[in-house]
Amino acid sequence: MPSEEGILAFLEKCDAFYPADAVDASIGQQREWYNALCAEFSPAHPDGVVTDDFLIDNRIPVRRYRPSRLRTAVRLLYLHGGGFVVGSLDSHDSICAEIADAVGAELTAVDYRLAPEHVWPSQHDDCLAVLRRFVHAGEKVVVIGDSAGGNLAAGLCVRALQEGWSGAIVGQALVYPALGGDLRTGSYEEMAEAPGLSTSDVRYYREVLQAPGDDAVAYPLLAADIEGLPPAFITVARFDPLRDDGRAYAARLARAGVEVWFREEPQMVHAWLRARHMSEGATAGFAALCGAVSHLTGVNTAGERSA
Repeated sequence: MPSEEGILAFLEKCDAFYPADAVDASIGQQREWYNALCAEFSPAHPDGVVTDDFLIDNRIPVRRYRPSRLRTAVRLLYLHGGGFVVGSLDSHDSICAEIADAVGAELTAVDYRLAPEHVWPSQHDDCLAVLRRFVHAGEKVVVIGDSAGGNLAAGLCVRALQEGWSGAIVGQALVYPALGGDLRTGSYEEMAEAPGLSTSDVRYYREVLQAPGDDAVAYPLLAADIEGLPPAFITVARFDPLRDDGRAYAARLARAGVEVWFREEPQMVHAWLRARHMSEGATAGFAALCGAVSHLTGVNTAGERSA
């Protein structure tokens, strides 16, 4: 267990909305609990952020965030977490608004299809369709995702590299990503009963998703050829079974010559993004994420274009 008072208060508040054994409940109940939890940690948007909702390909709901001051033409694509089972445009709404405002970039969030109603590769296909819209329009993109969304973001980069168009993605920011590590070793064993996410939860989400075990897009740690992937920022939480997925992926990217920044939050737990307004560690972690995304877009921390 962490010792930081802010993150402990966050965990106590989460427990009041989302029980530790939530995955044993029906899908409908899981989503009801998750929606209530997310609403509790959803402050108002920063001043000047404008949003609009629309459909891509007449079927994929997206939400676009435009801050009052744009510092870059690079687009941000945000893919939400939730184990591929829960989550929506509303669940990560304030997170997306604050990233767009901090970076000074237009951000698009994707409401991809969820399991178990839609199994793999439905989620990936939806995100890919939105990304390709940007690519076909000649836009440069930074893909961002947390947890399951981090998996999807990393998988999009692997897919783009396989197909020869990864140059359109100028960066990837992965927040406590699920990348397909061995559930019997490392942090999956050490943090099996960590607060907020357990190893058995991760196993449940994998089983619900039904992705083939040898699919490198579904499990990016399996990718054989990663040289040429976009620059990456990867941040993980110390008290999280997914921790070593991010550690291992960052190390592999570095060995392959990919520019990578790795950050481990020593007092954080899974889903700490929601604690950014009540935990010092989460506040610092969120600032680091926004700073890294700014760098990936070519904007320095002073809000100016990098040389």
